Amino acid sequence: MTVFYWAACAACLAVAAGGVVFYALVLIAARRFEREGASAAAGFTPPITVLKPLAGLERDLESNLRTFFEQDYPEYQLLFAVREPDDPAAEVARGLLAQYPARDAEVIVSGEPQFPNAKVQSLLRMAERARYDILVISDSDIRVTPGHLRAIAADFADPKVAVSCCPYRAVPGGSSLWSLLEALTLNTEFWCGVLVARMLEGVKFAVGPTMSLRRQYLDRIGGFAAVGEYLAEDFVLGQWAEGQGYRAVLSRHVVEHHIGSQRFGANWKHRIRWARSTRRSRPWGYVGQVFTNPLPFALPLLAGPAAPLGAAVLLLRAAVMAAVAGRLLRDPLTRRYWWLVPLADIASLVNWVLGLFGSTVEWRGRRYELFADGRFRRAV
Repeated sequence: MTVFYWAACAACLAVAAGGVVFYALVLIAARRFEREGASAAAGFTPPITVLKPLAGLERDLESNLRTFFEQDYPEYQLLFAVREPDDPAAEVARGLLAQYPARDAEVIVSGEPQFPNAKVQSLLRMAERARYDILVISDSDIRVTPGHLRAIAADFADPKVAVSCCPYRAVPGGSSLWSLLEALTLNTEFWCGVLVARMLEGVKFAVGPTMSLRRQYLDRIGGFAAVGEYLAEDFVLGQWAEGQGYRAVLSRHVVEHHIGSQRFGANWKHRIRWARSTRRSRPWGYVGQVFTNPLPFALPLLAGPAAPLGAAVLLLRAAVMAAVAGRLLRDPLTRRYWWLVPLADIASLVNWVLGLFGSTVEWRGRRYELFADGRFRRAV
């Protein structure tokens, strides 16, 4: 036998064993999160401003935005931002403004970005027009229920809470296999890591598709301009809260994240960008992610003397899928396509390996260079 063979066997055994421990932690963390229940401050309803950066005509954009016009909430402001006035997304937003004339809503043209992170430019301009102290930042591909803002407001009844982020249930669009696999990875793997991190060290991060901020905290760190050079501005906004005497929390409210129907090339560029950004934000945490996806390492063990360990990983994988995607996220996608999860795990492992290398990413057709502290700039 070659050295490579024995090294591969050792790696499979080590990751599979570590994966058993990780999956046990996931089950404990998911149970704790489930038992904690919703906030007791359900009647806390301060006025809220919702910030919605827009860029281009995305799939189901009107349906996604409409859910924010139909919130069951006493007082809130809706702000939409586009870079250019002729952006087709602006027309969709203006059409909804006409359909809901009583809603306090406005479309803002943010102009050319002054930061590497173009989203921050939109957030900055909207924050200038925001009238309220609780700011909800929501991507254009998020769809919510009428009780969305009430659930978020409850988190801020505690004056020490400065940042709240919502768990999301990823929903692919169209018939793209790659978007389907990404959605399965998010729903059955990504949130496992988030729940364990929350249990072991608290929420020292934020997850970007839907997050909320207390304006007092935002002003204390220098406003949105302070994160304009960071690719993962959401992570940084959550990470900095503790240093300012506040804390970040994971909301009880689950939203839908409609990730679209990207083909292979676009999907992998997006996933590699996310992986490399995560590696820069939490380098040691990124290395440890190999133990959050042990199934590809456990499958070869099923054919040898370590088959019981491989079988244990397989059974625990099913258990965490049921606990996280099933009970917490209530995800019908995983229930329907559970048989594709092994393929999703293999794709996730490939993406993780690619994320270990390289310091450049592509974003909206442009190439950027990533730095060790999470900042980035346009590549020359």
